[in-house]
Amino acid sequence: MGRCVVSFESQGQRAAARLVALARCVQGAGGVAQVATAESLTGGMVGSFICTVPGASAVYRGGVISYATEVKASVLGVDAELLAQCGAVDPGVAKSMALGAARVCGADYGVATTGVAGPEPADGQPVGRVYVAAAHLPTGDVRVLEKNYSGSRAEIRAQAARDALLLLSDMLEEKLVATR
Repeated sequence: MGRCVVSFESQGQRAAARLVALARCVQGAGGVAQVATAESLTGGMVGSFICTVPGASAVYRGGVISYATEVKASVLGVDAELLAQCGAVDPGVAKSMALGAARVCGADYGVATTGVAGPEPADGQPVGRVYVAAAHLPTGDVRVLEKNYSGSRAEIRAQAARDALLLLSDMLEEKLVATR
């Protein structure tokens, strides 16, 4: 088990390096694209991966760890009715979290994670069900992926963090290609 977590963490660090490099190349409101995070099940892991990259301070504005459902509503602006009807593990919640992170942190882009790391199911969702979202605040473009991971709690969290970084990196890369 330990080797898998290390591998996923290494993948997360590589994904963060790619994200930072791309964000430095994409034009944003502050010259380079500014990025923010909103994390539930990953508990700050996405932001931590970004901060391991030299030069991250040029693009990373900050993040919100919204582990509690109430924080998703009160800080990130996720609709309380959506949370009450669907629970925190929902694609619409992930979308709102990503947009909220960008808005709250004054960033061009937001990335979010919400899901069930285990060991027990939650909100009627199975262990390993995760939604990752990436958003471009100025255009309102949002992408959400549903993932169904297996493994330990640590492995699920590391995979979610990695995939959130990859999703936002892909969005940045498409923006970069479109402007060339």
